[in-house]
Amino acid sequence: MDETAFDYCDAGNYPQWDEDHPIHFVGHSAGAQVVRVLQQMLADKKFKGYEDTSENWVLSITSLSGAFNGTTRTYFDGMQPDDGKTMKPLSLLQLCRIGVIIYDWLDIPWLKDYYNFGFDHFNMSRKKLGAWGLVECLLGNAGPFATGDWILTDLTIQGSMGMNSHLQTFPNTFYFSYATKRTTKILGVTVPSGILGIHPLLFIRVLQMSQWRHPPDVPPPYKGYRDEDWQENDGALNTISMTHPRLPIEHPSRLVVNDSECLPLQPGIWYYKIVEADHILFIVNRERAGVQFDLIYDSIFERCRKHVFRKTPQTLPNQAP
Repeated sequence: MDETAFDYCDAGNYPQWDEDHPIHFVGHSAGAQVVRVLQQMLADKKFKGYEDTSENWVLSITSLSGAFNGTTRTYFDGMQPDDGKTMKPLSLLQLCRIGVIIYDWLDIPWLKDYYNFGFDHFNMSRKKLGAWGLVECLLGNAGPFATGDWILTDLTIQGSMGMNSHLQTFPNTFYFSYATKRTTKILGVTVPSGILGIHPLLFIRVLQMSQWRHPPDVPPPYKGYRDEDWQENDGALNTISMTHPRLPIEHPSRLVVNDSECLPLQPGIWYYKIVEADHILFIVNRERAGVQFDLIYDSIFERCRKHVFRKTPQTLPNQAP
């Protein structure tokens, strides 16, 4: 993740934000890692013109299917398992990369109005680059994929380990995680846990990831690696990856079965639950997730309002005298 993208800060929607008015963050999938990067940047005072930032500007982080330790799906899609940085010459990711570059190069207004990949700052339009500029982008010499700073490199196990090596779990922040899975074990074999409960777009992925085997001719990504640890999944991420940061160094954590057993909550610990759900159950629509959707979000709001505070309960904006 490119920290230079945060060098310029416009006026925010909550200008009171500081250590005395900290914020709760909720992130889904890679968004959970983005929030961790943000907190580390606040701690490291990376924002120009804001020298008083600190990690304590973040009161809590709640992760929904968070991508903390990478996913084996990246290797199925085309990342090289030996380094986690380069793409296989023939793969789904290569096809997607080429498609995105051509899409932005064509720069068709009605298409860009329908969907924009957010690459306008790379100036890839045919009006600016011409035909040779397109060739340079396709060859990887220019454009968003030239530096290697794009999301798939961060989602490999190796890339996530690199990020985690400098992302801290801070002692005054509360951390919560919902790790999802749609697999079960039958006679010791990991398989999808049914058909109806898994989104059709993810069923094949759940099956594919449940059969993951690290290539025998490639060194494992870390000492102690075992295939069976990475077979439970939700169709996009491995369940082991979502509980809490654990690679290359495991951060303090606690499995939550009953919420009341964890009270009072302690900062600096990743409280995590394992939830039966696929990767998009809680973000597509409430109608599909049903009551479970309400229960998850109600518990997040109640926890942040009633049980998460540093010294004294926080005064909320709508409770100010």
